[in-house]
Amino acid sequence: MECCRRATPGTPLLFLAFLLLSSRTTRSEEDRDSLWDAWGSWSECSRTCGGGASYSLRRCLSSKSCEGRNIRYRTCSNVDCPPEAGDFRAQQCSAHNDVKHHGEFYEWLPVSNDPDNPCSLKCQAKGTDLVVELAPKVLDGTRCYTDTLDMCINGLCQIVGCDHQLGSIAKEDNCGVCNGDGSTCRLVRGHYKSQLSATKLDDTVVAIPYGSRHIHLTLKGPDHLYLETKTLQGAKGENSLNSPGIFLVENSSVEFQKYPGKENLSIAGPLTADFIVKIHNSGPANSTVQFTFYQPIIHRWRETDFFPCSATCGGGYQLTSAECYDLRSNRVVADQYCHYYPENIKPKPKLQECNLDPCPASGGYKQIMPYDLYHPLPRWEATPWTACSSSCGGGIQSRAVSCVEEDIQGHVTSVEEWKCLYTPKMPIVQPCNIFDCPKWLAQEWSPCTVTCGQGLRYRVVLCINPRGMHTGGCSSKTKPHIKEECIIPTPCYKPKEKVPVEARAPWYKQAQELEEGAAVSEEPS
Repeated sequence: MECCRRATPGTPLLFLAFLLLSSRTTRSEEDRDSLWDAWGSWSECSRTCGGGASYSLRRCLSSKSCEGRNIRYRTCSNVDCPPEAGDFRAQQCSAHNDVKHHGEFYEWLPVSNDPDNPCSLKCQAKGTDLVVELAPKVLDGTRCYTDTLDMCINGLCQIVGCDHQLGSIAKEDNCGVCNGDGSTCRLVRGHYKSQLSATKLDDTVVAIPYGSRHIHLTLKGPDHLYLETKTLQGAKGENSLNSPGIFLVENSSVEFQKYPGKENLSIAGPLTADFIVKIHNSGPANSTVQFTFYQPIIHRWRETDFFPCSATCGGGYQLTSAECYDLRSNRVVADQYCHYYPENIKPKPKLQECNLDPCPASGGYKQIMPYDLYHPLPRWEATPWTACSSSCGGGIQSRAVSCVEEDIQGHVTSVEEWKCLYTPKMPIVQPCNIFDCPKWLAQEWSPCTVTCGQGLRYRVVLCINPRGMHTGGCSSKTKPHIKEECIIPTPCYKPKEKVPVEARAPWYKQAQELEEGAAVSEEPS
């Protein structure tokens, strides 16, 4: 053999040893693979729906043991079971109903989510506390836990991803999309406080739409929760939630827990109908309800095909648009439904050239110019802004914006708005005169015009702008008054002898003139 030839002088012994080891390793791998027969065909699935397991076998051809496994598994029948099929683990428990246990017959119910051995068949006798392991292994394809896709295979819990592959770590996002990014739903949080009375015994807490997931409500107080439903076909229903437990409401599993002064409601979803959670007045005190759920974005933008070309020949353009699509009814609805979701971003129109062949009138040949030169694109055109609605303090002004198209001759005509949607539409309203308005500023009052009894006093009132300058523009309706009556508490006495005019106080003549009805101007001086 090549590896066994004598080493010639100068051949490194280390290299020779490496060749020998490599040859042995290669042969051992080939021998290991050749010891196994080919894999056999896949077995029949352990379940017809709900996710089962299938296996394939291979035979060891060596007289000694073979390295590796002689069995492999894969998932199968990964389609939802009809609601009437029931739980797979419960079916296995009920199969023992006609078998006596310690001399008695029992109706067995499943015990799920056993943390120690989730793949053993543990069942509880109905109406008792008796829990028995009726089989060391559940059937292949039984879920290990109720809230995961992991399944039991040959008595061991195997990880199953949302892609239904064994060993996969793929997870659903909160919207129920496998390996999703959570963009197809939105988290809704809310708080409700009841204000019920003797005349208003019932009220709506929240309406939860079709397709919602991970619904949790907690009521604190004396009142009681109950459910109303409405299917897409319009059928209505009601569930009073009289007792705690797990119920099937419109094919959705509802878990209801009731404690003194508290109620919990949980629904994994997705809902197959619209659920309206209501509250019934059961006590004198008010109740509060906190709720969270993930609401699907049922209205989404959908890009349209290209519209017809703007020209039949000689070079034109065509655009796409976006329409709001209802995922439940599979029909186009008004754009306002898509604008309701902030997560929804309307896609921008796409533009492409079309009908570039020369027109027949050109004699069969014509140099095709770029579409933006030969056939100008439609554009937004705006009218002048209107006068501001307010001279100060912030107002608005508006204008009309329309989509227009200009032909080769320069004629401008109005066209449909979708033709201009390749660029943002100009705003049609804007704020204006956002500076503060001038205000009246009143100075201090003057002394009273008399030293006893009733008189008048005056003040200066100025119109001041935000920079502190005297200006106009203040409203005369809000101007403070510039004069008012004043009373001096000192009593007035009539002198016994007539005082000479020269000896009278200087204000006496002014007061007398005012008392005689002399006109006083409202404007300061």
